[in-house]
Formats: sequence, C-alpha cells, structure tokens
Amino acid sequence: MAGPTDIRTQVRDFLVSRRNRLTPEAAGLPVYGGNRRVPGLRREEVALLSGLSVDYYVRLERGNLAGASESVLEALAGALQLDEAERAHLYDLAHASGPQRRRPRTTAAVRPSILRVLDAMAGVPAYVRNGRFDILGANQLGRALYAPMFDSPLFATRGPVNTARFMFLDPKATEFWIDWDKGANDAVAFLRSEAGRSPQDRVLIDLIGELTTRSKEFSVRWARHDVKFHRTGIKRLRHPVVGELNLPYEALELAGDPGLRINVYTPEPDSPDQQALGLLASWTARPQERPLVRPAE
Repeated sequence: MAGPTDIRTQVRDFLVSRRNRLTPEAAGLPVYGGNRRVPGLRREEVALLSGLSVDYYVRLERGNLAGASESVLEALAGALQLDEAERAHLYDLAHASGPQRRRPRTTAAVRPSILRVLDAMAGVPAYVRNGRFDILGANQLGRALYAPMFDSPLFATRGPVNTARFMFLDPKATEFWIDWDKGANDAVAFLRSEAGRSPQDRVLIDLIGELTTRSKEFSVRWARHDVKFHRTGIKRLRHPVVGELNLPYEALELAGDPGLRINVYTPEPDSPDQQALGLLASWTARPQERPLVRPAE
C-alpha cells in the first residue's frame, strides 16, 4: 500500500475506485454486449461523461491532477457521481498535487477557555479531538462515557488517547461499539479525508502506517478509498456500568482552532439514554469508586 504522502498513487487509486463502483446503467450509458472486462465504467466512458479527451482523462487517472482547473474537477466529480465528501477529497488531492503551500498548523493544545466550555457542559458528555482522533480534552461525563478507552492498556505508556487506535488495536472495542463495523468504516473514511487535507502531517502518516501494519481490518478498509465528513449521527455504545446507549452527537468545528472540534452527545429528553447518563454522572461523582482526571493535553 502506498503511503499517505504518495499523492499520485492516492489520486490514481481514488479515481479508479470511484470509476469501478459506477455501472454504465447508473451513469445513463447504453451497454453493448455482455463481456466487459472492468467492474464499472471504462476510462473512455468517464472521459465521455466528463467532456474530456480520453488521453487527458488517462493522464489524470495516472495521478497527474496538478494544474487541473476547477471546471475539470467539477466535470470529473459529476461524471463519477461524487458526493460532498468525495468532491472535497478530490479538490484536496488536486491541491496537494500542485506546488506545496504551507497550511495553517493544526492546533496542538486546547485553550483554557475551551476547557471551561467543556466543563460547563456538565449534563452531557463532551470532548475535543483533532483530525487524527486524538482526544485532547474532555469533561468528566465525556471521560466516564469513554472509560473503556481511557482505561485501555494501549495508552498506559503513550498518549494521547486515540479513538482510531483503540478501535482497531484493543479487543474490547468490539464490545464497546455496538455497531463496530459501521464505526470502523466511518473512522477509516474520516482518516482518509484527513490524509487528503493534510498530506504532510507526519504524525498522521505514522498513525496510518501503524494501523495498516497491525490491523487487517484497518488495511482492508483503507484500500477502499472511502471518505466521509464527521458532522452528526448516533453513537450506539455498550457501557460497562450503564449498559446500552443510543446517543445523538454533533461534531462542532472550532473556528479559532484549526483542525479541532468538540464532540457533544445529546440524548433525547426523558429518554432511557438520558436517565442512563444521569446514572453515569452520579457514579462519576463518587471519587472513592473511580478517580477521574483530565486527559493529558
């Protein structure tokens, strides 16, 4: 597998994977004969749909997106029926294919004012993470909700706590996430998007290399080139103290801290999930049972 910094390989594999998943019928093209040697569209069919010459499309698919205009990228996105996240990823790859410009550095620490915001959210679990899934700060209920991850031996001698590393390298992850397969798919898709946005992030490169080497489940998903935004959804967790939880969440970008976001979980009012969080909050208030400390920043 090519490393995240090999932009030409990333471009090639992404375009081929999107082309292979799209059938002629789905693209509105007539099908002649039944013996097709490719699972999806042929290169010349993508060129036709995007209004490009076959030679130019072949050059693009070989990884040469440098200099591709916005109109070309939009034509490609339309022909391959890319969704919003895939379209953004295509633009990120095109940007990375050109002259390297310095991007704003991802914030490495959480400002005290943001930590105060987390602590003020006393009734709901909340934490701050970066694009690599490092958790950089959490309120007490957020740490209690993710206690199996914070207590994982993976992080006994290293830090910070990392959701993706726990998901793929700690056997307890499959017990904690009820929909582990969906969560695993989403996590890899988020990391693939982040790799397109930050191709020179050495820590991200090392994380992807570690997970690819140590987890077959990760490497299989990484090879799919799926991408996704992390904005909102429902987390289904099996907590060791309060049992199963179905928690809607919002991922809120911190405009003043590039690359950081707050994840906050908001159960339905008067629902069993809200009651369970209330029980968890009461449990965490008993320091003799579980001392809780703020994660290292």
